[in-house]
Amino acid sequence: QVQLVESGGELVQAGGSLRLSCAASGYIFSSHAMAWFRQAPGKEREFVVSITWHGSTYYAASVRGRFTISRDNDKNTVYLQMNSLKPEDTAVYYCAARRGVVIGAWPTADYWGQGTQVIVSS
Repeated sequence: QVQLVESGGELVQAGGSLRLSCAASGYIFSSHAMAWFRQAPGKEREFVVSITWHGSTYYAASVRGRFTISRDNDKNTVYLQMNSLKPEDTAVYYCAARRGVVIGAWPTADYWGQGTQVIVSS
């Protein structure tokens, strides 16, 4: 059974930093690409960033230069370092996984986590 479990979301002031983690189990982590999506209140879920099994990354324009994705294949974990946070970054952040290669933003994923709430206060 595939499981993606996010953690690290909390309330933070604008300009602050957070690191989200996503622990994966139930499948071959190292052979899957990973990504983070987010969904703000009243909005559709949107792609944030992805990383391939070998470390190539793709960022949405809204977070490029502020967010950094990384993965530890030995720990079956993917991370999202978020710096210079803005109130518009407030959302539920979802970890996702998929097989194969997607160029650019992911339209969807094979597996999803349950989400972790990030609130950025102004």
